[in-house]
Amino acid sequence: MNKQQGGTFLGLIIGVVLGLGAALAVAVYVTKVPVPFMNKHQARTPEQDAAESRKNQNWDPNAPLYGKNPARPQAAATPAAPVTPAPPSAAVATPVERAVVAPAGAQPPAVVANAPATARPGGDPLGDLAARAGGTDPFLYFVQAGAFRTAEDAEAQRAKLSLMGLEARVTEREQSGRPVFRVRVGPFDRKEDADRNRSRLEAGGFEAALVRVQR
Repeated sequence: MNKQQGGTFLGLIIGVVLGLGAALAVAVYVTKVPVPFMNKHQARTPEQDAAESRKNQNWDPNAPLYGKNPARPQAAATPAAPVTPAPPSAAVATPVERAVVAPAGAQPPAVVANAPATARPGGDPLGDLAARAGGTDPFLYFVQAGAFRTAEDAEAQRAKLSLMGLEARVTEREQSGRPVFRVRVGPFDRKEDADRNRSRLEAGGFEAALVRVQR
């Protein structure tokens, strides 16, 4: 029992001694080896600064683009001397105009006055306005009292209008590919007359519409 305790104590002492020795060796190694981070912050010498300045002065950022045989930019061309203009040549003599003398007894040419342009006869572009100014309406007016699909219905409507004393006519026209029979009263030369008959039809219970046709 005493031998085991003595061996354990001896092993503990040996381990402590070995640990201290290893720590001492690491400390000595660290102090002897130069630290890279400290070397980076060392002060630069004036010679190094001058060399760096010369290097930056001759540095060309486009050097990688020149290839193996870089073409250095040429020096700025020397401005050419101004060209002295040649002295002006002697003025060219202008030809002398000769006066033309008219023979005796010759009459001076008569000046022909431009005759005023005569307007060509043509159509009156404002004929419709002139007709209106003269009191003539360029349109005819009808009063339509309905449109029907069959002629029989249109004739029946015309008979009803005849009972009111209105003379109506039935006209046929094709609409959307089908025949349509229209019942109209008129024509009237004045719009006022057409409006009066339309009011008369509406008062009698008929649906009436004013239709205007070019003369």
